[in-house]
Amino acid sequence: MSNFRPIDRQTGFLLPPSVDEWLPQRHLARFVVEVVDGLDLRTMSGSYRGSGSASYHPRLLLGVLVYGYATGVFSSRKLERATYDSVAFRFIAANEHPDHATIAAFRRRFLSDIARLFVQVLQVAREMGLLKLGTVGLDGTKVHANASRHSALSYEHIGKIEAQLKAEVADLLAKAEAADTADIPDGMSIPDELSRREERLQKLAEARARIEARAKERFEREQAEHAEKLAARAAKTASTGKKPGGQPPAPPVEGARPTDQINLTDEDSRIMPVAGGGFEQCYNAQAAVAVGSLLVVATEVVQAPNDKQQMEPMLGKIAALPEEMGKVETLLADSGYYSAANVAACDKAGIDPLIAMGRQKHHPPLAERFAMTPQAPHNPTPVEAMAHRLRTPEGRALYALRKQTPEPVFGIIKSVLGFRQFLLRGLDKARGEWSLVTMAWNIKRMFALGYA
Repeated sequence: MSNFRPIDRQTGFLLPPSVDEWLPQRHLARFVVEVVDGLDLRTMSGSYRGSGSASYHPRLLLGVLVYGYATGVFSSRKLERATYDSVAFRFIAANEHPDHATIAAFRRRFLSDIARLFVQVLQVAREMGLLKLGTVGLDGTKVHANASRHSALSYEHIGKIEAQLKAEVADLLAKAEAADTADIPDGMSIPDELSRREERLQKLAEARARIEARAKERFEREQAEHAEKLAARAAKTASTGKKPGGQPPAPPVEGARPTDQINLTDEDSRIMPVAGGGFEQCYNAQAAVAVGSLLVVATEVVQAPNDKQQMEPMLGKIAALPEEMGKVETLLADSGYYSAANVAACDKAGIDPLIAMGRQKHHPPLAERFAMTPQAPHNPTPVEAMAHRLRTPEGRALYALRKQTPEPVFGIIKSVLGFRQFLLRGLDKARGEWSLVTMAWNIKRMFALGYA
């Protein structure tokens, strides 16, 4: 006698099935729908003309995108397939199946609007009692651009290729003039070959012009910094009456450098050093993460591989958060963000910085770990005050939270969700996609905190 459940794929439902019965009550997909339904999407829905065939509502497409990024499904084709294969995606899409072109067009069209929803999601987290601003950790991570480093050309190499192509054009023109007497290889079309090389030369000229424009901007920036350094030396000489030691700062050099590069696939991306060694075509993604909740409260994507210049822009992002969300009191950051100017910027913003002033030892001596707290300096500068706080037990304990705040978020986004490369090209689109990724992370984290 068989003790197996019957397999019946033919009998139809007596009543139409309800997508609400497909998922357990506590499921991330339900929470995504709940959060998205509470967002203000009037800017998106108001941009539809209302003519032609009926469109998918922005709430449906946004829910599919957010749940996809929260579960590691980023490609529009995979998202379309998931609306057939996955019960959770079927629930979010209300048993509809928007095609990949519709999903891709929605993401591309409303990327800036989606980025502006980031703060609305944080406000939902605050209303749920999950977000408390007070101490945040700031860090950056390199995310691969949608471009290969092998598509990058240096200024020097552009000149070599241009010279080669011009020589080939001259050779082809000579063959064309002597076409009646010279032997032309079988399959060669001189007009086609000339057209290909002229098109390539035009692209190289455009790349050269963009590198030279970047070099001009860099020279103007370095020239202003050089003038500031000279003014600081002059002020020090006037106040002390002594000439400062060391050589005066060298003036910047105008023009493009031979090593200046541009990527022909994504010209906004840059060659950057990556963890583990080597160089890749990347963007530098920044995130300020709230201690405790691990919710991302501010984001940015930049082209500079160094984090030192990112402190003030991120302070501006934090200051732009709505007042009702609270105030950041302490900011934790590693030594890559340390400079006297950055410490002063935090002090000016009313934030106590705890920024490592150098690389810390993994195994400090016992005497150093349990050393007596030094005497607080009298009338300290912002740097001196921070240095003293880092030596106190309270400061060391607070700074120790840095490694367990932004770094786990980056690790989960990259290794668990699998977001290691931007799908979209260009700096503005990379910024929008990073906002979408971190917003999806926040919603997933809110679900874990609120329903775990």
